[in-house]
Amino acid sequence: MKVLVSDPLAEEGVRRLESGTEVDVITNLTPEELVKKIKDYDVLVIRSGTKVSAEVINSSDRLKVIARAGVGIDNVDVEAATKKGIIVLNAPGGNTISAAEHTISMIMAMARNIPQANVSLHKGEWNRKKYTGVELYHKTLGIVGLGRVGVEVAIRMKAFGMQIVAFDPFVTEDKAKQLGIKLLSLEQVLRESDFITVHTPLTNETRNIIDKKEFGIMKPQVRIVNVARGGIINEAALAKAVSEGKVAGAAIDVFTKEPPLGSPLLENDKIITTPHLGASTAEAQVNVALAVADQILTIARGGMPSTAINIPAISPETLAVMEPYMKLAEKMGGLAGQLAGGRFESLELIYSGALAEKDTRSVTISAIKGLLSCILGQGAVNFVNAQSLLKERGVKLLESKTEMANGYSNAITLGLRTDGELTFVQGTVDPSKERKIVKLNDYRTFIPSEGNLVIIVIEDKPNIIGPCCVVLGEDNINIGGMHVGRLAEGKPQLMILSVDQPVPETGLEKIRAVRGVLSAKTVTL
Repeated sequence: MKVLVSDPLAEEGVRRLESGTEVDVITNLTPEELVKKIKDYDVLVIRSGTKVSAEVINSSDRLKVIARAGVGIDNVDVEAATKKGIIVLNAPGGNTISAAEHTISMIMAMARNIPQANVSLHKGEWNRKKYTGVELYHKTLGIVGLGRVGVEVAIRMKAFGMQIVAFDPFVTEDKAKQLGIKLLSLEQVLRESDFITVHTPLTNETRNIIDKKEFGIMKPQVRIVNVARGGIINEAALAKAVSEGKVAGAAIDVFTKEPPLGSPLLENDKIITTPHLGASTAEAQVNVALAVADQILTIARGGMPSTAINIPAISPETLAVMEPYMKLAEKMGGLAGQLAGGRFESLELIYSGALAEKDTRSVTISAIKGLLSCILGQGAVNFVNAQSLLKERGVKLLESKTEMANGYSNAITLGLRTDGELTFVQGTVDPSKERKIVKLNDYRTFIPSEGNLVIIVIEDKPNIIGPCCVVLGEDNINIGGMHVGRLAEGKPQLMILSVDQPVPETGLEKIRAVRGVLSAKTVTL
């Protein structure tokens, strides 16, 4: 295999690649130059500097792998790569320790006012009293999100004598107990913690998970850290909480907009900031370089990569037949996961009609990917690790096939059991390959498989639908379509609204306050 490295890569990674492939390192290519160059290579290795557009991807019939030496894949058109049968892979674990250590560094610097004291001393001041700090010993550290980084932070901060509490609705009590961590609700974590650090992916569920309301229930003089993703903490609300003295200090490495020019977080010296340095260590750069090199060498030897973001390369003929079902199953999994919430107990998939005669393994993986991505974030779940991640969480997978398809030529039926409750979704692909979600729980209706949706259950009475739409209009949210499902006269109805943008929690609360509304949730597919 011939490899093009188009961004600076640690020398150790280049040498590892050279042990089994032919490697050219050519950086600072313009988009036009990359389009011409890529035709001669099987593999493209990038970091954040190279944008791999559909034009780049479609200009080559030879390219088999796009490898990102890092976590994010925002600079790769994954959909275009998938259509071409190109594997896109990353290195999700290579910077775990660096991110955890940076988090701890930020906690220490914030607790002892180290950056502020340093600036003061360089100005010739000697003001010991002003920069008196606090000890970590016997304090409570609240961790929001017990993924790889969150767990590493917990392990290390226990050595400081801190009590560790955490919120993660998808971690079992047994796993937390093994780590010596007390699992609590988000509200309890916020109320009890002296220090709070967030370690979740940025999803619709975690965006602004800490906002004005959450600051209001925290301990006075709490301290907050974010080395995860910008947008998890509402920046304006945080700046206000610090300026008003509710929050004693904050340490922020990531921002909603980067660079954060004009951000209120840069205006208060009680807020320590760094320019997205969580993964910026020499070791992390070597680790991600070696990780992608090993994955590429595995593929070169005919093996399967373990960190593929998309489906492994399959024949265009097979992809053409199965792709609509795969996309439908992924959207169905995402819909069920976002509606259900909580801890998943079991996932059941029933394939009916003509689809039951086909190899549905890729469709099953797609459903799992959609389900888990709604809690772990896009990019964290791929077609290689989806099943192992499901098993790791103790979710039972059930699959069956039947000739009956409830009036459709083919159908996928998905059942998700969560904390004893069952969420039921059914979908089909019509002869024109259009994907349709046609049933939710007991309701037969049409649910769009793309975009932002508001799903509302209402009483079977007049003058409920109109007021709900008025609420969205008052919030300047445009409605693109509406579908209603009815069980029987007098029974609750299901209303599906397609909207042009996600509805914030404040908007949902207004809808729930409409007389006759039984429940309201928003999902993004």
